[in-house]
Amino acid sequence: MKKFILVTLAIFPVAAAFAQEATPVSTSSPSPAVSNAMPATAADVEALRQQVQSLTETVKTLQQQVKDQQAVLEKANITSESGLPQNPEPSPIAAAENSPAASAPQRFPTEDTSVVSSTTAPAVSGSPAPGSFPTADTSVVTSTPETISSTGAGASLTQPITIAGGGKNYMNISFDGLFALAYSSARDLDHIEVGDHDPQQRGFNARNIELALDGAVDPYFEGFANIVFKLDNDNATEVEVEEAFMQTTSLPFNLQLKGGQFFAAFGRINPTHPHTWDFADDPLVHGRLLGPDGLRGVGAQISWTLPTPWYSQLIFAAQNGRGSTGFSFRNPGDNGIFFGRRTTDREARGLQDFVWIPRWENSVDLSPTQVVLAGVSGAFGSNETGANARTQIYGADLFYKWKSAHAEGGFPFVKWQTEAMYRRFEAGRGIDESFPVAETFHDWGMYSQVLWGFKKGWVAGIRGDYLHMQDSHFTDDLDRQSRSRMSANLTWYPTEFSKIRLQYNHDFLEENFFLAGRDVDSVFLQFEFILGAHGAHKF
Repeated sequence: MKKFILVTLAIFPVAAAFAQEATPVSTSSPSPAVSNAMPATAADVEALRQQVQSLTETVKTLQQQVKDQQAVLEKANITSESGLPQNPEPSPIAAAENSPAASAPQRFPTEDTSVVSSTTAPAVSGSPAPGSFPTADTSVVTSTPETISSTGAGASLTQPITIAGGGKNYMNISFDGLFALAYSSARDLDHIEVGDHDPQQRGFNARNIELALDGAVDPYFEGFANIVFKLDNDNATEVEVEEAFMQTTSLPFNLQLKGGQFFAAFGRINPTHPHTWDFADDPLVHGRLLGPDGLRGVGAQISWTLPTPWYSQLIFAAQNGRGSTGFSFRNPGDNGIFFGRRTTDREARGLQDFVWIPRWENSVDLSPTQVVLAGVSGAFGSNETGANARTQIYGADLFYKWKSAHAEGGFPFVKWQTEAMYRRFEAGRGIDESFPVAETFHDWGMYSQVLWGFKKGWVAGIRGDYLHMQDSHFTDDLDRQSRSRMSANLTWYPTEFSKIRLQYNHDFLEENFFLAGRDVDSVFLQFEFILGAHGAHKF
């Protein structure tokens, strides 16, 4: 096509000029004197020859300019041809167009959702190609419903910002606002809800307002950052660096390194951000065992995609595990108190004080319309309730999804997800051996949820939670109350950039040695909007 355009550009001016010059010769009246006609015709031909020669030089100049412009365009297109995110951050309706196994599974150069900008494909089955990494991103492996776009097939509402230099640099900037209107029969909703980004009071809540940035640093690294703003119950603003890390893009042997502040790859809920959840609040077991903010911190991680016929990946990370984001580990607690003990709040003494987090996950396609993923996780480290107190957490998760072979925009679909966790927490006697006894708590819990996408843009869900906290005659703490919950919701996604969710919870809090049992009913109306290309997420 380009050659055709160039030939047309070359021929058209010559033909036009010939027509303009030849027409007077052919249409002019013949001279009565034959002897005067021949000199006039020779002069016209000579003039035409000179004009053609001049036009030929002009065409050559235009051809060179076109070649120069092509070179510039090809250089500018390097970024778009190198696999940049094109869709906004994954939401339950922003995903791939194909069913889990209807076509060849897409490969992503990372195991982290932060690299993947859309929930596009199920977990990879089959051996990975050398140098490519099937993603462990929960959004990708779940193969959530497709994008509902108002701009037509293949249209993109946002584009990455291309940065000059190197040709492979780009940056996405986006803003996500997640709000909720809440009612509860309990006045202490902040004690009923276990997640820091859950609704915390009756009335309006703004607990997760996020600024996300992601980009290619150079041919070797990618960078990601998620800055979250929250409004507390007094409308004061809190800011947290939820994630900020870099990771490699081209290591051999299906390896990848990651370093910075990031969510630990423990289970399915923990690595994801709240606005990607299928429910308006955190599951009980996740909030109580891994913490209200999830298990995250500064550290490093290595992952390896195994050369197996199915998708199989090993992940191993080490983090400081200090502060509230290391909830069951080196957490000084509120005002220096955790589980009734005055915490030691010490500096790291060695490798034994880091949190070590292994995970192994596998995924297979059961059929062209069904995919299943299973994983096991662990987290091991010290805690601050005693000089030698230790914590061990074990987890197992299972995910299944069916999507119709005749799906329209990803609907209808059914997906089932469940997680179970067990924590062995050695509660020491605190600083200066001030607490009367040392105890070992054996706590466990699980949740299971089913989502039904019954119509394009509409998803109904139900979830059951149970949390068992070992009773104690010595430790009086609200976090140590066994409980269960039933939740049901209905979510409408007008587009991939917005959602409205109505959810009902019924909580059963069990009686223990210090606390009375009670039932609590809560209703949430959640609404969200996204501005920009929200792509860099363990969305």
